[in-house]
Amino acid sequence: MESTSNSAPNEQNGSRGQKRKGDFKQHGRHAQKHGSRGRDHGRGGGGERDGDDKRHQKGDMGRGEYFASNPDKRAKTQSAGKRKDEGGENQYGQTFSKDEIAAEERRPKRKVAVFIGYSGTGYKGMQISTSERTIEGDLFAAFVKAGAISKANADDPKKAGLVRCARTDKGVHAAGNMISLKLIVEDADIVEKINEALDPQIRVWGIERTIGSFSCYQAVDSRWYEYLIPSYSFLPPHPSSWLAKQLDLLADEAGDREAYDARQEEVKGYWEGIDDTIIKQVLDEIDEDIRWEVVKALQGEEEASAKVVEADVEGDEGKGDDEDPNVERKVSEGKKADVTEAKNSDAEDMEGIPAAMVDSVISLTPVTNEPANASIAVSDAAATAPAPIPEPEATPDATITTVTDAEPEAISTQPAPTQTPEQSRLLRLRLATRKLRAAYNTAKRQYRIPARRIERIQQGLNHFLGTKNYHNYTVQKPFRDPSAKRNIKSFLVNQTPILIGDSTDDADKSEWLSLKVHGQSFMMHQIRKMIGMVVLLIRCGADIDKTMSHSFTDAKYSIPKLPGLGLMLERPVFDTYNKLHAAKHEREPLLFSKYEDKIEAFKRTDIYGKMFAEEEQKGEFGRFFQHVDNFKEPIFLWLSSKGLEATKGRGRAEGYGEVKAIQAGLKP
Repeated sequence: MESTSNSAPNEQNGSRGQKRKGDFKQHGRHAQKHGSRGRDHGRGGGGERDGDDKRHQKGDMGRGEYFASNPDKRAKTQSAGKRKDEGGENQYGQTFSKDEIAAEERRPKRKVAVFIGYSGTGYKGMQISTSERTIEGDLFAAFVKAGAISKANADDPKKAGLVRCARTDKGVHAAGNMISLKLIVEDADIVEKINEALDPQIRVWGIERTIGSFSCYQAVDSRWYEYLIPSYSFLPPHPSSWLAKQLDLLADEAGDREAYDARQEEVKGYWEGIDDTIIKQVLDEIDEDIRWEVVKALQGEEEASAKVVEADVEGDEGKGDDEDPNVERKVSEGKKADVTEAKNSDAEDMEGIPAAMVDSVISLTPVTNEPANASIAVSDAAATAPAPIPEPEATPDATITTVTDAEPEAISTQPAPTQTPEQSRLLRLRLATRKLRAAYNTAKRQYRIPARRIERIQQGLNHFLGTKNYHNYTVQKPFRDPSAKRNIKSFLVNQTPILIGDSTDDADKSEWLSLKVHGQSFMMHQIRKMIGMVVLLIRCGADIDKTMSHSFTDAKYSIPKLPGLGLMLERPVFDTYNKLHAAKHEREPLLFSKYEDKIEAFKRTDIYGKMFAEEEQKGEFGRFFQHVDNFKEPIFLWLSSKGLEATKGRGRAEGYGEVKAIQAGLKP
């Protein structure tokens, strides 16, 4: 009867399609396994198992009981290493034969701290890689070659216990960094031997004995970083750029015109003066049939139209002399010459696309059968002009002078016998663009930042002092993540700029600013975004105090990271180790000041010099600011007088600007 009475409700519930709670089989492998129901059915128990399953051994006991049994993980680790070796993966170190290892004299290893410095140009950072050239890889190979690591341990840095103090990314420099490991340091000249085996752009400053348990990664208290940036980065956006026009417009809308002009007072009219003196003279020398295209490639269509009209009103000598009758052109009221040849028609289709995502019209059609004496002038690097404000050219000053002055035949407007009319036109177009860009580069190189501008830089850097939430200054960190909070001890800009360049005349050298930050630890891209925030606020005439204070709240700011070119690890700090352990165990304190003279000389020749040369060749900073100034989306309009409000309700759907910025390389 009990059975009958119990089954009735089940049938009734089932007929209504309802699921009865707890209607489970309670025996065998189908026993209930969820919830805290004891060892057999509780969390971690896993129910009944077939046979002796060692894989689930931990699940049959508590955590304390499991570790109290002292489980041996060595076999598992060795097995994984064996599979890795048999799989044919690249070995990080060097492998010697058994006979070579047996023949080598056994010498004692000591735990040491190795003081190093390096220029990161050409390296994939300070890290382990089996396939890329890295600082750590070259260092380990030099240790082996110098006899500081035995042949038996040469196949794997882990055997020597190698630990890095600070990992640096591709191309990032370090005047002072440290690694700790066990080395054979009996030879008095071991440092010299290691340096002889190294590339000159990597140096070992010294080696100090440490306590046996020392790890430079765990013992470091804080780190000093330096960021070098050319002073012309603080110039305002060119008036012809999209961002400059938006800043002007929004300053009027917000009723902030007077304050906005006051913040830009020391650079007011700079670009207009350059255009009226230097650029106008260069434009007058460019053939009329290509003048509009040249200015368009560098400054955009609107600016090109205005400048061509101005030049036409004043009149040009030789007007139309180089115009080829076979090339069809549309001329509207004598104001502009459109590109109508089929090969160049793509340029018109790109007018609405942000300059950061398209190449110049000049690089759309390759030139073939070029004359030998013009090969330098029409190189790919010279042909690329992706921006309205020209960036440094991919040539040193001497090369620019050679093209524009010393070899007039290289810029002749007469086509070579082997060229078609269109090829001749493209060649003249490239050379004229290069000449105009070189004029802008010269103007930027001669710029000297006013003292008032430097004071505003320090004003911005002071906002970073103390413990703040830096979720806006890194990637993939929400505001509520505790790890987004970091402590900055000091952040200073050197009041005396550095002049860098090959010229003997200081007027021809480029001016750079040094910014040094001292912090406990830093997140990904944090330093580059912190400095990027200050630079953008100053060059755009924004309210520094208001914007920066707001950036530490839960508000979301899209801050582009500056190029990694200028970033350098100055030195790590080991104050706690020096006070508590070094003196107690009669070890030397770990201080980079012992090698100050060598480090400063190395910074001047191998770091600062390479930074300048790379900027001259690739124009990293110029290209970065061109992208920002001409990115036609509201994502960066928080730099305006309206602040973050200006980014809302403008342009396309929310999130569109973020995607476009990532594609343009402005965001990671």
